[in-house]
Amino acid sequence: MPSTADRHTAIRALSPTSLWNYFCDLNQVPRASKHEAQVTQFAADFGRGLRLDTTVDGVGNVIIRKPATPGLEAQTPVILQAHLDMVHQKNSDMSFDFATQGIEMEVRGDWVAAKGTTLGADNGIGVAAIMAILASTDIPHPPLEALFTIDEETGMTGAKGLAGGLLHGQVMLNLDTEEDDELTIGCAGGVDVTATGTYQTTLVAAQARCLRIMVRGLKGGHSGMDIHLGRGNANQIMARLLWQATKPFDLQLLQLDGGSLRNAIPREALAVVALPSSVAAAALQSLQGEVAAIAIEFQATDPDFAVDFQWLDERKGAEQPTRGLSPSFQRTFLSALYACPNGVARMSPKMPGLVETSNNLARVIVDAGEWKVGCLTRSSINSARDNLARSLAALWELIGGQVTTSGDYPGWQPQPESRIVELMRHTYRDLFGHDPKVAACHGGLECGILGSKYPDVQMISFGPNIRGAHSPDEQVQVSSVQKSWRLLLEVLQRIGGPRPGGGRL
Repeated sequence: MPSTADRHTAIRALSPTSLWNYFCDLNQVPRASKHEAQVTQFAADFGRGLRLDTTVDGVGNVIIRKPATPGLEAQTPVILQAHLDMVHQKNSDMSFDFATQGIEMEVRGDWVAAKGTTLGADNGIGVAAIMAILASTDIPHPPLEALFTIDEETGMTGAKGLAGGLLHGQVMLNLDTEEDDELTIGCAGGVDVTATGTYQTTLVAAQARCLRIMVRGLKGGHSGMDIHLGRGNANQIMARLLWQATKPFDLQLLQLDGGSLRNAIPREALAVVALPSSVAAAALQSLQGEVAAIAIEFQATDPDFAVDFQWLDERKGAEQPTRGLSPSFQRTFLSALYACPNGVARMSPKMPGLVETSNNLARVIVDAGEWKVGCLTRSSINSARDNLARSLAALWELIGGQVTTSGDYPGWQPQPESRIVELMRHTYRDLFGHDPKVAACHGGLECGILGSKYPDVQMISFGPNIRGAHSPDEQVQVSSVQKSWRLLLEVLQRIGGPRPGGGRL
């Protein structure tokens, strides 16, 4: 079997070699959201090593400026933008430390993927493409500003913290779209809704047996881009199992830990429950029957879905919790969790196929007298986003929860008639022989925030095919990277030239 070094050598040999080499270098640097010190230093060292004007702002964004190719100084100055952070997710059976290990990658046919973890193509491929252009000596381009932002995945605080007046480009090319035949011209805004509370614990009955329940094998994915696919949410499935078994079998919830990141559809959830010994076998049989029904419901979207059951008294070295939720609060809490909205709330009536509003039931923790539920609510209409957030708050306040909202960011309103959209559309058609899709997306892009700070800058987003972002299934298509690279280079050459309808951009 090839070693990690051999697999990475194969990736470095892919075309365009400069881009893939910078991607491999980047993926050796830890870059979790809110922990970007090392990758910020990496990007700054890169710019300074090229003797380019390099700035690290007060929040950790990196700005690198490169003068125009001789003869192109008068062309429209361009901002190339991508984010440095990545989602750190791994399979539960994978031993991996993101803080110290580089991503282990391999070529799988026409795709590059990671071994049991997220790949970081979101948005590492965009970062690598910009690095390759900055380092090039033979790519014609107008005056460039590279903006590498931090913390895009968990609050967009890099974009929010960017000061106005730092950038002077007139057009921004955001390289964070995940379909190579799509030009993105708008996106949803979002807000985190977090509910917390406390509860009185009660002792586990002396004759009870404790059962460990593990929901696993779900595909997960990006809570914006994949929310319409109907994939299973581990928190929602766990709530269904627990709620249905509580009353007939006197199930007592002791601990619950589901999901991980706000912007990832939960793939796994773990609960520990207690059951009276007299009904333990019947309860397990009932739970297994419900799992079989759920598996049928999700067989098309999540074929690897499974739930593992294990009695703690049969598990070597396992400690059995001694306290859990009181019966009255448990029924109230599980009812609220079971009823919590998840998935698509409304499709856009203006743009067919576009999700307008959604919610991701992202994180659930119940343990030692405290509970927490975290959601990420999105909408392309700010008032609809806020309305759903208020609805969630009303639900959790009914059971005595304290609800806070944070990390809100605006949507990006489409401007389909802008000059950069026109230029990109014509360039794409000339290169590939057909029209691109010009669309808005339900994911969160930094363009909405950056546009509020630089309202006169025209913006568009594009990129290669990336599948399974925010999950260990993430992969990026090699031929698609080559396609989007070709489009990027051609646009940089054309951006200051004559417009299809006359005039200049």
